[in-house]
Amino acid sequence: MGPDGWADLDRDNPRNLRTRPSIIVEGEGGTVLVDTSPDLRMQLLAAQIWDIDAIVFTHAHADHVNGIDDIRALNIQLGGPIDAYASAETIEILKSRFPYVFEPYPPGGPQFWRPCITPHGVSGDFRAGGMEIRSFVQDHGRFPSLGLRFGPFAYCTDVKMLPEEAFDILDGVEVWMVDALNVHPHPTHSHVTQSLEWVERIGPRRTILTHMSHRVDYARLAAMLPEGVEPGYDGMVIEIPG
Repeated sequence: MGPDGWADLDRDNPRNLRTRPSIIVEGEGGTVLVDTSPDLRMQLLAAQIWDIDAIVFTHAHADHVNGIDDIRALNIQLGGPIDAYASAETIEILKSRFPYVFEPYPPGGPQFWRPCITPHGVSGDFRAGGMEIRSFVQDHGRFPSLGLRFGPFAYCTDVKMLPEEAFDILDGVEVWMVDALNVHPHPTHSHVTQSLEWVERIGPRRTILTHMSHRVDYARLAAMLPEGVEPGYDGMVIEIPG
């Protein structure tokens, strides 16, 4: 790693310039934002997506929630509070850190001068933004996170170990986006070798590795991955029939 903290990777490749993790899932019933990263505003502008029906938080770590103030613009677009779904534990942490986001807009008072969400604690299957979502608890080292399945697509960011329940829920998934922070093991995230072992067990048609650190060069990683597995990158769009 160089003196400026970067690994030996190609900084001229835009796919090595990574913002913090948020994704959007669009279906016939609506649009769901998963996590509010500190880079949320820039990500939404780049994607040109303005209409969000619901938000799902996987967990309360800063790189997944500290863009919560940018929800205000989504409130303006929606015309009111946005339904937000998370584990009860995550909701309590967010309330302690961002209490103003959970205060209802006053009747007849000023609207949209701050972000506003309506929280819903979830465990297991739930419905958000017109979609049926299956959730399961993942081991994220010192803190649990939620894995999510949206029909044929599943998203497992920030996971160190998957419980057996997760493998049952992920059975038959077609496209899977899964944590792979680095080539080497890490105490709170999966690494490439372990994630590939999970892929072999689950057997998705397509796998996208996500949450990669600044130590992972996109092109070098892509060259070493088996068929059907690829690194993710900012702005990636995945179309899944059904």
